[in-house]
Amino acid sequence: HVQLVESGGGSVQAGGSLRLSCAVSKNGDGNYWMGWFRQAPGNEREGVAGISLGGGRTYYADSMKDRFTVTRDNAKNTVYLQTNTLKPEGTGMYYCAAAFSFLGGRWSESNLYSYWGQGTQVTVS
Repeated sequence: HVQLVESGGGSVQAGGSLRLSCAVSKNGDGNYWMGWFRQAPGNEREGVAGISLGGGRTYYADSMKDRFTVTRDNAKNTVYLQTNTLKPEGTGMYYCAAAFSFLGGRWSESNLYSYWGQGTQVTVS
């Protein structure tokens, strides 16, 4: 069983930055493929970034790859999303999610993730 808890959201002005965290509570020593997703009001959930089990491979949505960075610290069971140069269209609920297998190029397919956090709100004005 895996529990995910996001934190670090808030309200920022356009151009600002936030560092989101996802604390992973799990049984055993195994690691998971992790993803970050965003859902704006009235919109579908969209993939923001994905990171492999060891952190060696990262994937980003095209519109975010130059501004966002996903990392993980497996010793702390935490995944991070550094968001820079935030834009108003970046407003939404940000979720982290965990998958059992290597997703690679399919990282943004939300149905492949087994566990989800409750989300952290980011508001950009």
